[in-house]
Amino acid sequence: MKRLLAATLVALAAPAFAAHEGPASLDAALAQGKREHKPVLVDFQAVWCYSCYFMASHVLNGKEWTDLNTKVIFYEADADQPADKAWMTKWNVHFLPTYVAIGPDGEELGRILAERPRDTFYKEVGGLLSGDARLSKQKADAAKGSLASVADVLDTYQLRYQGTEGMAWFDTLPPMVRNVSDKDKRVALAKQRLLLLQAKEKKDDAAIAAAATKILDGNIGCDRPYVLDDLIGATETRHPDSRTAALSPQKAPYEQFIATQVFTATPACADQRSAVLTAADLDAALGDHEGEQAVLRKAIDLSREKLHGDLRSDRNLADNLRVYLVRAKAGDELDTLEKQLIAAYPDDYVYSYRYGRRLVEKGDAAGGLPYLDAAATKAYGANRFTVATFRVKALRALHRDGEAKKVVAETIAAEGKAFPEQSKKLQESLAAAG
Repeated sequence: MKRLLAATLVALAAPAFAAHEGPASLDAALAQGKREHKPVLVDFQAVWCYSCYFMASHVLNGKEWTDLNTKVIFYEADADQPADKAWMTKWNVHFLPTYVAIGPDGEELGRILAERPRDTFYKEVGGLLSGDARLSKQKADAAKGSLASVADVLDTYQLRYQGTEGMAWFDTLPPMVRNVSDKDKRVALAKQRLLLLQAKEKKDDAAIAAAATKILDGNIGCDRPYVLDDLIGATETRHPDSRTAALSPQKAPYEQFIATQVFTATPACADQRSAVLTAADLDAALGDHEGEQAVLRKAIDLSREKLHGDLRSDRNLADNLRVYLVRAKAGDELDTLEKQLIAAYPDDYVYSYRYGRRLVEKGDAAGGLPYLDAAATKAYGANRFTVATFRVKALRALHRDGEAKKVVAETIAAEGKAFPEQSKKLQESLAAAG
């Protein structure tokens, strides 16, 4: 999940794994749920989402999956398709995968963010379907004085990225409830997470660092990499001594987290990539470049060991390996792996795109263009603009301006109505290239 939306939902490929059969649209799914008096479970995902690879191959299958599908209407929402992207905006979905459960009456039952180990996911889904995570129920229980419900409400607002709304709701509680709840550790932690959301929205680095530091003092489990990442980013412009003072206390607890939750036979946290990258970023921020390379090489070696040379055996792990090599700047190893990934997933444009783009960015437009052309034949929706942008860049570098203009015109003609912002940026990229 790390930096997923820092890439602003960068589009990358046609479906890499078979979509589950289901309703043709989210509107249709909601209508079916209402007719059949069943909740709808929406899986917001994308083909370029490595966390989605994990869920598809490790969690959304087997007996538990079959049993779940008898209880819900399941819908896979594609972040690169206009209609599904509109629902993401409407429901304030920022991370992939995000699972949103909607009751037959249209009220949200709750949501789950990011990948989960199998047992954790089905337990959490069961909690959503029970109705206990329904915000209206949580608020009613909180108003009666339940501190657990106060924390639950605040957590729900955090999952919905509604920091301001959550804190505003807290202020509406009776003084007796507020005063007592302030002393509750779960409530205090939940409030800090909402304050962190508010600070990030305002781009207030000092407030981000303050809230993140307090959150990291709590028991936040597998969310630790994401919060530490916020702290690292918020201290980037500080004087080196000030930054070291802020980050050094995180070194030991994070090493313990990595050792016990990630680099183990059965990791408790599904998102190993974020954990590893944050560890490398922490070392880099502290000037420990040897430690930075060491954690990356360990992740690289463990990934290769688990793959046993078969990139199709676990796509999440194979893509993690690719990212570790990128982060370690292991160019030769990365070249070899990316060509192997292209061969392993021939029907998917994601790896052709990535390899072609990397070659173009290195100044090898002639070498990268064939890969981008191959990717373009398989791209769809918002993905087409991403590929087109780098095809234009390569063509202009090769002084093939007429072909570059044709790429822009064809892409906008095919997808421009659905993606006006991307169309404008693509046109601007053509102008900038000139």
